[in-house]
Amino acid sequence: MSTAKLAGKNKTNKQKTIRKLIRDRWMYLLLLPGLLYFIIFKYIPMWGVIIAFKEYNPYLGVGGSPWLGFDHFERLFSDPDFFMLLRNTLFIGLYKLIFFFPAPIIVALLLNELRKQLFKRFVQTMIYIPHFMSWVVVVAITYVLFTTEGGAISGLLERIFGEQINILLSAEWFRTMFVSQIIWKETGWGTIIFLAALSGVDGDQYEASFIDGANRWQQTWYITLPAIRSTIVILLILRLGDFLDTGFEHVFLLLNPMNRGVGEVFDTYVYQVGLAQGQYSYSTAVGLFKSAVGLLLVMAANYAARKAGQESLY
Repeated sequence: MSTAKLAGKNKTNKQKTIRKLIRDRWMYLLLLPGLLYFIIFKYIPMWGVIIAFKEYNPYLGVGGSPWLGFDHFERLFSDPDFFMLLRNTLFIGLYKLIFFFPAPIIVALLLNELRKQLFKRFVQTMIYIPHFMSWVVVVAITYVLFTTEGGAISGLLERIFGEQINILLSAEWFRTMFVSQIIWKETGWGTIIFLAALSGVDGDQYEASFIDGANRWQQTWYITLPAIRSTIVILLILRLGDFLDTGFEHVFLLLNPMNRGVGEVFDTYVYQVGLAQGQYSYSTAVGLFKSAVGLLLVMAANYAARKAGQESLY
């Protein structure tokens, strides 16, 4: 192809691109706020992770602080508390994955079976409400119910078992209480995307299966679940990216000296060493380690989904 023809082709492509931008200008305008949010609050702050490889001094700034290389990471991996933090974070992540992740799917399937639309909307509204409560409110409600000083559920347990059980201070009950609060607060909100996926299932398939003698359970297993399988896989991959992200505020509000051995996680550790003790570089290294593990989990899950012939992120 001659230079003149190549230049003409490039000019034509540029003109087409400009026409498309002008045609879809309002769509790009709607995209702008979200794009600016991610640029300002997600991508620009990534520059700060460089202090994980430095001995950061606020007076010297990021650029002027001396380099230390991987010293902070060596300190993290040799810290006696590292395996305790890793164990607690992994256990909480597994609890969330095993018990919380399927909960919105199950509730969405149950809601999908309701035929009375008024009752269905009422139930949806009731289970959405906890999502809008802060973790401070959720933990406060838990404290009121389970406190040994007049708590309703605590008193009921005492009458049933004949002895007082202090769940709030119990290390054995910490993870169960933690995940139960997440299920209560977020399950309803999590059903939205699955209900949207269920609305796209062809109703003719249910009618055909009913004629063939399939019951409701068989219809759910052979029609409904395969129809939303791609949505489940995508959300599972995204959930693995947050596997080590236990949620600082929630864990911090539940921590006390009696359950710290099973409740201290990387998020609260970063707060303790970073903000409370002013070790900014070290706490950044801990956070970077957690993010790197999350990235590897997403990539591995995405690769496994592609190999299995399922939908993937990329």
